[in-house]
Amino acid sequence: MVDIRGGSFRMGSEEFYPDERPVHDRVVADFALDRYAVTNAGFAAFVAATGYVTVAERPLDPAGFPDVYLSSFAPGALVFTPTQGPVDLSEWRQWWRWVAGACWYAPEGPGSSIEHRMQHPVVQIAFEDAATYAAWAGKRLPTEAEYEYAARGGYDGLPYAWGAVPYPDGRARANTWLGRFPYDNRGRFGANTSPVGSYPANEYGLFDLIGNVWEWTSDFYTSRHVVPGSTGIEAGPRANLLSALNSEPGSSTPRRTLKGGSYLCSPDYCLRFRPAARSPQAEDTATTHIGFRCAR
Repeated sequence: MVDIRGGSFRMGSEEFYPDERPVHDRVVADFALDRYAVTNAGFAAFVAATGYVTVAERPLDPAGFPDVYLSSFAPGALVFTPTQGPVDLSEWRQWWRWVAGACWYAPEGPGSSIEHRMQHPVVQIAFEDAATYAAWAGKRLPTEAEYEYAARGGYDGLPYAWGAVPYPDGRARANTWLGRFPYDNRGRFGANTSPVGSYPANEYGLFDLIGNVWEWTSDFYTSRHVVPGSTGIEAGPRANLLSALNSEPGSSTPRRTLKGGSYLCSPDYCLRFRPAARSPQAEDTATTHIGFRCAR
């Protein structure tokens, strides 16, 4: 882990997506953060020691899906699948599909393997999986503020973790989508994860806080930042939970905040490979572009 001295920084952004607002002063205390995202090798050691079964490996609860036939409740998860060509980018179902049998050790479903990806970040991880691993390791998940503070690496107020432009000297500084999304990826690792540490560390000595995989934080997601000390309706942990439930109509599953962006972030679709960027994710959902790291 890397020890990070706390301090004050300007959290959020007014330049990109509405949920990154308002920009406000945020203070974080001293903390430590894993140098890398948890890898397949690390998660395999946890499973071997505990016998833990991830959310994606458990059958779905029919009570939560009253309109779905029982034959559809085999365990599985969401898998990214490139399209054959240009598509309507407002319809995400064209590149995401539910695959029975997809889980952390078979990320793309039956027949796939992590055998040659042991140093890649573990994926197909739901919030419960990440939190359980963190507790086993004597750690916890980072808060959203801690994650953003660490991802900025001292570049407070600048849009990217490395400065003012997305591709300094025309080079990618993280594993993100290069080309036309979601069918043409010309990046170093294609439409997939990369081994941890494949790109330069930031000023704190931390790797891949931007790109590669989205990472879970402990914070409930709200449609805008809740400024500490505010007295509005969104203030307070309980209100945050209610907002997390209400922000997704018809859902009874809270949503947590993901940070960091992933290998699927592309300027023409998802310009979220930035410290201020954030994304909502239902706690029970696992995909091929979500992983995590731990804090203490």
